[in-house]
Amino acid sequence: MLCNMSVLLYLCRMLYIVPTPVGNMEDMTLRAIRVLKEADLILAEDTRTSGVLLSHYDIHTPVLSHHKYNEHESVNEFVGRLQAGTTIALISDAGTPGISDPGFLLVREAVKNGVEVQTLPGATAFVPSLVSSGLPCDKFIFEGFLPQKKGRQTRLKLYRDEDRSVVFYESPRRLLKTLEQFIQVYGEDRLVCVSREISKVHESHIRGTLREVVDYFSQHEPLGEIVIILGPALSKPKVEESADEEMIMGKGKSKNKYKN
Repeated sequence: MLCNMSVLLYLCRMLYIVPTPVGNMEDMTLRAIRVLKEADLILAEDTRTSGVLLSHYDIHTPVLSHHKYNEHESVNEFVGRLQAGTTIALISDAGTPGISDPGFLLVREAVKNGVEVQTLPGATAFVPSLVSSGLPCDKFIFEGFLPQKKGRQTRLKLYRDEDRSVVFYESPRRLLKTLEQFIQVYGEDRLVCVSREISKVHESHIRGTLREVVDYFSQHEPLGEIVIILGPALSKPKVEESADEEMIMGKGKSKNKYKN
């Protein structure tokens, strides 16, 4: 598709990051549909999965695969196309590309090579999960998927005294094991919310202490896409809080509280 100077100039030499629904087809935005129709090329994580979405919205733009197994080999080719004036729209199977999905590598290389990148607002699983959890959402950390083996315990221990909510992604088959590990690291009274099937018919949010939520999923098999919102740590001792406050206000001397 050649760029029409009067109509599509803004689309030339552009990489669009386009969110797609995480469950409900109605969550596709009008702008996302237009961009996908007007782009020269769509890069999809799984062309078969995305084919259903594109067919639903009568989108006939050419599609190529771009996933975690081929992105390192294909990124230079796609950056070259962008530099030549091709407009590319990147989508993942669900949600916003780059959020625990392929996308970062292509964005980074596009930016390095002077290509304009625009990310459209749209669906992602963790935002509605976080807001619906009832846990503090004014400040939070997004962890995504934890390492399966090496480094897992190190990552978990980082949030032992965290005063912000922490967002994790997990598969349903590993959920119970992960929650039990949370109890070992954080204690059974720490608050948590497990959200599943966001925006779908069977969306649910299981809230309570880690012990209560583990007991629930011991009796109810977890199914569907899972988001875990771990609540902030329980209050620190007042003496430590007071000392920290004095340091912030410049009233105390610096002390190393962590000894080797």
